Parts: sequence; C-alpha cells; structure tokens
Amino acid sequence: MQYYVASYPGSEMLVRAQSLMQKAMKRLEKEFYLILRSNREHLDAELVSVASRSSTVSDEDESDGDETATEPSQFGDDVPSASSVAMADLNAIAHCMIGAGYTKECVKIYKIIRKSIVDEGLYRLGVDRFSLLQVHKLDWEAVDSKIKTWLYAVKVAVKTLFYGERLLCDHVFSSSSPAIRESCFVEVVREGALDLFGFPENFAKGKKTLEKMFRTLDIYEAISDLWPDIESIFSFESTAAVRNRAINSLIKLGDAVRTMLADLENSITKDASKISVPGGGVHPLTRYVMNYISFLSDYSGALSDIVADFPMEVPASMPEAYFSSPGPDDGVTSPVSVRLAWLILILLCKLDGKAQFYRDVPLSYLFLANNLRYVVNKVRTSSLKFHLGDEWIEKHDAKVRQYAANYERVGWDRVMSSLPANAAAAMTVPEAAEWFRKFNSAFEEAYRKQSSWVVPDSRLRDEIKISVARKIGPAYRRFYERNRAAVSRQAGSHGIVRYAPDDLENYWSDLFYGPSGGSFSSGSSSRSSVSSSGHGGSSH
Repeated sequence: MQYYVASYPGSEMLVRAQSLMQKAMKRLEKEFYLILRSNREHLDAELVSVASRSSTVSDEDESDGDETATEPSQFGDDVPSASSVAMADLNAIAHCMIGAGYTKECVKIYKIIRKSIVDEGLYRLGVDRFSLLQVHKLDWEAVDSKIKTWLYAVKVAVKTLFYGERLLCDHVFSSSSPAIRESCFVEVVREGALDLFGFPENFAKGKKTLEKMFRTLDIYEAISDLWPDIESIFSFESTAAVRNRAINSLIKLGDAVRTMLADLENSITKDASKISVPGGGVHPLTRYVMNYISFLSDYSGALSDIVADFPMEVPASMPEAYFSSPGPDDGVTSPVSVRLAWLILILLCKLDGKAQFYRDVPLSYLFLANNLRYVVNKVRTSSLKFHLGDEWIEKHDAKVRQYAANYERVGWDRVMSSLPANAAAAMTVPEAAEWFRKFNSAFEEAYRKQSSWVVPDSRLRDEIKISVARKIGPAYRRFYERNRAAVSRQAGSHGIVRYAPDDLENYWSDLFYGPSGGSFSSGSSSRSSVSSSGHGGSSH
C-alpha cells in the first residue's frame, strides 16, 4: 500500500488493498473482543501477575541460557500457560491494529470489556458506591458490617485486582505509546478505585463516638499499609485523584482518631459518678478505660503517625501531684507510649477523687489498691507492657503495696494496739482479762466492718492477709499462750478468751470475698472457740 500510494495513487490495487485492510481489521477487532470475552478466567488479575512474572523469567532465560529453571506455579502449569497465550495474542493484535491506524477501535473494545470485569470484581467484593448522606443514615451495626467487608475488599482490590489490571494493560499495549497504556488503565479502574476509597473518607466525616475508634484505626492501618502499592499502581498523573482520595481518607481518619482521643480524655476527666463500688472493688470506669487503652495499644503503628503532633493538655481538675507528664523518667519515650501513659495517669487521678467517697479510710485505701492493681495487671498482660515498660510496672506495683500498707495500718491499728506492748510480759489475771476484752472488741469490730470488703486479685488478697497475720498473729499467740490458762481458770471468765491463734487465721482466710465471705454468726459452728474451762485451741 505504501508503494502504490507513492507510485500509483490512483491504482485499483490500492483500493483493493484498502478493502482487504478493513476486512482484516474487522476480523482482528472481533478476535480481540472474543479473546477478552472468552478468556475472563485466564485473564484473572491474580493469574495475570503469575503469567507476567513467568514471561519475564522466560525472557531472562532466553538471554542467559537454560541454566536457570523456574519454580512450578501454585496454579498449575496449564493455567499460567493459557493466560500467557491469551496475553500474547492480545499484545500481537493490539500491536497490529494500532500500527495500522485502528487505535480507537482497539482501545474502545479493551476499555469496555476490562472495565466491566473490574466493576464486577469490585461488586463481588462488596464494594458499593455510598454517598456521605447514605453512610450517615446507616446505624452502627450496618456500618460496622460494611467496614468488615471493606477491609477485606481493599486488600484484594489493590494487591490483586488493580495490580493485575495494571500488569495486563502494560503487557497488552507494551509496544504502544505510554499515553495509550495510561488511558486504558485509567478508564478501566479509575471509577472503581474512587468508589473504593470514597467509603472511608465519608465514614471519617461522620459523627465521632468512642465505639468507632477501633474500626477507624482498622481502616487507617489498611490504607497506610497499602499506600506503597497504591502509589505504585496509580502512578500516572491522570490517576492522581485516586491517590489524593486515599491520602484524604488517611487525613480525615487521623483527625477522627485525634477527636476521639480527646473525647476519651474528657470522658474520664468529667466522669461525675459518685456511687461507691461496694466493698472497695474495681470501679467500672477502671475496667472500661483500661480495656479501651489496652486495645489502643495494639494500634501503635497507626497511632504513631496520628499522635506525633497531637499536644496533650493538662486538665484543670488534676491535682498538683499529677501535673508532671509521663516521660523518660518513667521509661516512657515514644509519642504513643506517652499518650497511653497520660490516659492512665488521668484515670488514676480520677480514682483518687473517687476514693474520697468512702467514709471508712481503710476502705478508701483498699479501693485504690484494688484499682491500681487492676491497672498494673492490664498493662502487664497486654501490649501496653511494650509501650510502658517494666520500670513503669514496677513503679506502680510499689504504689499498690503502699496503698495496701496504708490500709493495714489504718484498718488494723486498733486491733494491734489492743495487745500489750510486751505480749510475753507477766501480768495479773485481771490485767490479762482486760487485754483479752480489748482485743476481742477491736478484732470483732474490724472483722465485722471488713467482712463485706473485696480484693478481686488473688495475689493481692493473699499478700494483704499474710501481712496482717504476721503483724498481729505472733503477738497474740505469745499473749494467748502466756495468759490463757490463768484467765480461763478464774471464776466468771466465760467468754473472755474467745479466740485461739489458729481461729484468727481462719477468720482472716475468709476476708475480702465480699458479703458472701465469713462472718462471726456463720463461722461460729465451723471454728473452734475457747471455752471458759481453758480447753481452747483450734482443731483446724
């Protein structure tokens, strides 16, 4: 045709050649359509990536010799082979049609077929187009379900669907201009990708509530982890809108997380509940906040980006002792660790205030010990341990022991002072009887008051019991062994010597289980008591 155009432009041969060319292009156009249509399963994005890698390895083998063998594909030998054949045929047809000036026809067919396949793939993944209003109208359960679907879909879409489509497009039009490859890829995936990343952006613009924190972080992490792939796949200038939407989603999600963190701080600081937990147990606020913070600690990667430039404000209601922020002196250094430690510090400050609602001072100390031990245990058994470190745990564990010691001092001081300073010293029978009466009264009052108190942590419960027993038990035993017999023989001494040393151990063992624990009325039949005749001593 070039020859006739140059030498015989009016030749009938040129007309005939042009007619043959049109027929050939029509045949190739139909073949291009049929290959795209009938090889949908062989042009699956995942198989395309395998076929593309196989093609690359084969080219390298041809240039380097037969020394390197490729590993067998996980899809089987025939599937990548079929994909490679289809891709090679498409490449040859595209090269021929574009070279003959039929670019528009070739590209149009490719865009229509491949876009329908990509749209169908996204539909099967559950990706829908949701407007801002539609997202906000859904209740939280429906939104949560959509997020679960989206979290799975975005990984498959980016790493398989869009990635495979980019490989296929680059391969089919490898001999064409970069502009053609870009145009085809953008037309095929742009709309679906914008819909995919539009959902998290609209979600982030909605009302911020604390229940949405972890789903927000899940979405943020998913996009952040996929960002290198997104940037690589959508590298064209004409796909900047997709990159921008992903970036805007990250920005909006980060803002939402910062808002919810501030709300969490405010909710702790402004908690106005004045109800005392029965028995000085763990406060519901402590459980809620520590569970929340422990979950937050699992998102250190996302949070490190979000809180890097997020300043902390000291609440005006915090006592002066709490003004110093957590820092290197506490073994806490990273922004995430400092933020988490700060939230716990606000909680502990609030618990200090709630302890004042207890009329019994020893119970207020027991309340603080219980709650701080819960906090420390939560840190020790969660990812918080890696943020706050052993030094933080040891420091606050020491504070638990200090609270427990204060409880023992205030709660059992009257009992300890009801025994003579020198329990083994000689004294008259009336004097000894009076000391027994003082001890009985003090012990019974302390026990009755504390029989409904609780220590949920078994380790702390045992530590306190052992400590109290060591402070009172030996002194009482010496006094008891020295004076029991003489006081019991005295006329009218019935009921003066009420407790053998082992009886005290049994009473202490029933403490801190709450109202269901031991009491004098319920325990009288199971514990040995000392009769006036002196045949005392516990049989347990």
